[in-house]
Amino acid sequence: MAFSPHIVIIGAGPGGYVAAIRASQLGARVTIVENQALGGVCLNWGCIPSKALLSVIDLGEKLTKADDLGLTFSGPMAFKPMQMVARKNRVVSGLVNGIATLLKVWGVTHIQGTGSLVTDRIVEVQRLDGAAESIKADAVILATGSSWPNLPLFPIDGTTIITSKEALEIKRIPERLLIVGGGLEGCEFASLYGGLGSKVSIVEMLPRLLPLEDEEVSSLIEREMRKRKVELYTGTKVEKVSKSGTVISVKLENGVFFETDMILVSIGRRFNTQGLGLERVGVQLGDRGEIAVNDHMETNVPGVYSVGDVVGKAMLAHVASAQGKVAVENIVGNKQAIDYRVIPAGIFTLPEVGRVGFTEQETRQQGIEAKIGRFRFVGLGKSHAIGDTVGFAKVVVHPETDMILGAHLVGVNAADLVHEAALAMKTKATALQMAEMIHAHPTQAEVLMEAAEDVHGLAIHQARKKLRLED
Repeated sequence: MAFSPHIVIIGAGPGGYVAAIRASQLGARVTIVENQALGGVCLNWGCIPSKALLSVIDLGEKLTKADDLGLTFSGPMAFKPMQMVARKNRVVSGLVNGIATLLKVWGVTHIQGTGSLVTDRIVEVQRLDGAAESIKADAVILATGSSWPNLPLFPIDGTTIITSKEALEIKRIPERLLIVGGGLEGCEFASLYGGLGSKVSIVEMLPRLLPLEDEEVSSLIEREMRKRKVELYTGTKVEKVSKSGTVISVKLENGVFFETDMILVSIGRRFNTQGLGLERVGVQLGDRGEIAVNDHMETNVPGVYSVGDVVGKAMLAHVASAQGKVAVENIVGNKQAIDYRVIPAGIFTLPEVGRVGFTEQETRQQGIEAKIGRFRFVGLGKSHAIGDTVGFAKVVVHPETDMILGAHLVGVNAADLVHEAALAMKTKATALQMAEMIHAHPTQAEVLMEAAEDVHGLAIHQARKKLRLED
């Protein structure tokens, strides 16, 4: 390292706190400013709390199969929302405290307050206790994330019209719940509240749920949602919302009219750029209002970097963390660029989704007639042993090079399993090489081996080269 800079980071979400620790590991002096909880939205009001709650719903579903599996337990099964929320809070609190400990161990100065740029090297901090101070920095990282949008059609009141933040508190289980937005967040909450007993409806303006996923993935998730009695309204929008007492009347663009007790708004995020002093320093924004950065995570102002949701790339916690590491490496003189080619991701519906790379539809849009390999979990011994055979794995492969362009899974542990395909893509392994790697038996991971074999018509536990996934 050429020098030991003082790096000031505004925001302690998964981009900010990871950048802080990595900077300290590399010998920098670090100050991190955060006006809410350490860990940001993901840890406190997103990824972690939602998974803590969904794990209970998943367990409940497994218990419904208990008798068939040879398990007897006394008394009726019933969810206890207050205890679920209390456990969720303990999980979150423990992880937040863990981050605080890590920052302390690595010598990071943590200030509770709001930071803004006075110049490209001076950050003004308004502490939560009312005190103000100016901090001189050698470099600044803006990691302020994103927040829930304020939409006139859906005035958030925290009670009847809510965001995911309120939904995670489960203050009441509505008899009827309308979820506006059929993306990953909306579908996860449909699994949560549907499991708790709410009559759930989803409205999605695009033609299908999970519109960014592979079409076969969307189709299976829609089928599973319908099996759980979730009403789906795709290809339409909410036109009008009116309230009368505790009942909300909803009219859709396609003419459908119904009533609900609660609306969960799950439509996008807005970038947290207000109050940062960007105009004062001349930091440029992109077309959508995001902070514009290059591949080194640096803005147009030298020495001012930005990472996470606020830069508007792949708005995922693990991407923010990767961006934070890259920003720090560049600050200390180690030239690095962010690589967005291979970004695995999970959607924690029931069943869950794992994906990486291009969908079949995206390759077709690029003029590539990709080879496709598929294998259903029903063909695995492990799936039958655990009593869950729903789902499949699909690999998308270049027709000439045999390189893996994408992989998509639906089923038990799909979000974990997809990392094998991600590593294959990262190391430029071929589908044949993934197929030839010996996989332990019996495991769920065999689904990717067989899918990779199917690319070449070699899947052992598949009676036909091509199977209809609905069979």
